[in-house]
Amino acid sequence: MTSRNRIAFQGVPGAYSHLACSAAYPDMNPVGFDTFAQAFAAVESGDCDLGMIPIENTLGGRVADIHHLLPESSLFIIGEHYQPIRHQLLAPAGATLDSLKTIASHEQGLAQCRDLIKELGVEPMDFGDTAGAAKEAAERNDPSFGAIASELAAETYGLQILRSRIEDRIGNTTRFVIMSRSSSEPDPLAGPAMTSLVFETRSVPGALYKALGGFATNGVNITKLESYIIDQSFTAAQFYAEVEGHPSDPAVQNALEELQFFCSKMKRIGTYPKSDWREQN
Repeated sequence: MTSRNRIAFQGVPGAYSHLACSAAYPDMNPVGFDTFAQAFAAVESGDCDLGMIPIENTLGGRVADIHHLLPESSLFIIGEHYQPIRHQLLAPAGATLDSLKTIASHEQGLAQCRDLIKELGVEPMDFGDTAGAAKEAAERNDPSFGAIASELAAETYGLQILRSRIEDRIGNTTRFVIMSRSSSEPDPLAGPAMTSLVFETRSVPGALYKALGGFATNGVNITKLESYIIDQSFTAAQFYAEVEGHPSDPAVQNALEELQFFCSKMKRIGTYPKSDWREQN
């Protein structure tokens, strides 16, 4: 199946994931899907070349479901992209701040604009994605129903912007990972790299300490570590980790070998260039 130079994202036109696709891959065709699972599947099947998947936000924290989908997927992370999030309060023509009773958005959008929701005393409504909430506001054409979404969503669905930059803190940013069917590791000499992996340990005292000891002794920085219980008896734990460095680096290689020794399972799901955004911010 030909992919036609397509990049998958979760949401509808105007979503922040759509913006991220256009910013990182301006020559590719963004294609929206209803769920993250469908976006993953589109890349796995060859319907799309790449997937633009949000993984965490500076205000809202980690994005739900992604860390569960990553270990089960056959895809690889080949890059990361940091997208500034500039929320707008949108509503149909004729609506005012006083007329609003409900504001819809993705749970991340609602979490990132708690101050405004509290100030206006409106009812937040969790929606599948920010642009989908904007689309719903346009279709309802109800002055009591607004949405938190992007400026692109306002343009796409013909909504007015009642208030700009409504996020709780300026500098709000979402980190995306770019998923591909094939691994594409950078040249070790090309610049700083990141490595993502998942591993499992027994849920017993000292298991995680021993598993991660090699990173400390080899001076390898772990920038992210998430844990999940994966069985009904709560006896096994799965971890998603991101570390600075390339597996060809002796320090990283030694740390990974020691990690594998103490784990029941380990899977490396990507080594990719470290974004300049990390150093700049």
